Amino acid sequence: MATQPPRRVLEPLAAPQHYMPPSARELRAQAVQRLQSGLFGIAAIILVVGLASIINDRALKAEAAGNPPALPSASASPVTGTDPLADVGVVPSSAPDPAVAATPQPAMARPAPAGQAN
Repeated sequence: MATQPPRRVLEPLAAPQHYMPPSARELRAQAVQRLQSGLFGIAAIILVVGLASIINDRALKAEAAGNPPALPSASASPVTGTDPLADVGVVPSSAPDPAVAATPQPAMARPAPAGQAN
């Protein structure tokens, strides 16, 4: 069993530690790091503003040309691409095909009653 207390990695300090100001090299390194991060931030902001300006200009040109951006409309096909297997043709589609529903079905000829001729 443990009879002795665990040894510490660092010995406790016997005297107070005095503040030591950073050297000129450390101050210069901190200044360079701050300058780099500030320049990176400014470059990122300029990039974002530039991209937003380009997108806005293109949207205005498209609107002036009479080609508004594509918006989903109610007149479009009701549901498209809901079943990928039906789209490929592996399984029958659950939605009725409008082309098939619009074609008239031919009337079936009724057999003439026995004893009458056509």
